[in-house]
Amino acid sequence: MKQKIAFITGINGQDGSYLAEYLVGLGYEVHGTVRRNSTPENQDIRLSEIHLKIHTHYGDLLDQGGLEKLLDQIQPDEIYNLAAQSHVRISFDIPQFTVQTNAIGVLNILEAYRRACPDAKFYQASSSEMFGLSVEEDNFQRETTPMNPVSPYGCSKVFGYNIVRNYRRAYGLHTTNGILFNHESPRRGSNFVTNKVCKTAAQIKLGLQDKLELGNMDSYRDWGHSKDYVRAMHLMLQHDVPGDWVVSTMETHSVREMCKLVFNYLGMDYKNYVTQNPKYLRPEELPYLKGDSTKIRTELGWKPKYTFKEMMEEMTQCWLDSFNKK
Repeated sequence: MKQKIAFITGINGQDGSYLAEYLVGLGYEVHGTVRRNSTPENQDIRLSEIHLKIHTHYGDLLDQGGLEKLLDQIQPDEIYNLAAQSHVRISFDIPQFTVQTNAIGVLNILEAYRRACPDAKFYQASSSEMFGLSVEEDNFQRETTPMNPVSPYGCSKVFGYNIVRNYRRAYGLHTTNGILFNHESPRRGSNFVTNKVCKTAAQIKLGLQDKLELGNMDSYRDWGHSKDYVRAMHLMLQHDVPGDWVVSTMETHSVREMCKLVFNYLGMDYKNYVTQNPKYLRPEELPYLKGDSTKIRTELGWKPKYTFKEMMEEMTQCWLDSFNKK
């Protein structure tokens, strides 16, 4: 049986690194792109465990010609487009770059894929931020929920989602959208609220910091673990028919609840250390996200393994261990 080949954009990100590990474990030949920067020392730190087992290439979603050349050479069976400007709050600061990468970038890789290896299967990392303020009467968001985004990030992701569906219909390509709700891990950037809370709480516990500044404490999200969600990505591309699937835990928690859990884990009361700073508030807030992942659970048999508590405690313990080694 021929060894399957996978191509992952953004392979050195949180999801890209976990997906690469998962696919290597399944026997795939794995290729992926990283964007060149002037400090390469930390660029592939998330891939340190498997760097000898994968193939990385410099690439960028804004360079369609380069992407087409890579896809023509590699001829992958599966393409996972995970590269993006992925920070919602920062998308207000750099809206043009966000839209270029998350919208035009998707179009670029779709064109490269259509020209170089149209028989491959294509996965697009879509986002719950596309729903924005739309919530169904039962307080869930699902595949049929109208999209009403409230950030440049969310708006750019709606274009990516729709152009993937357009290429599916127009060209008969096997293009799939994974509408993933928030997902975290120890590999999450520490400027994202989950890992920011875990890192700073660990620093406070060890006497390295004295307070934690946050934005909206009463923002509710459906938070799952990246390891669970990359399994969902792979399952989608094993399905014969392309489609769109919501991936979520079907539970929601507030930032305040998260702080209480993490600080309690460390034997502290968050109220003594957490303050609100207006600079971390978004120009337009998104108060609530809760995903209905019944479709992927029913059709593809996926379900998460991590609980919210297990995930947050794992992330906090990783920071504690890291600081204690120094």
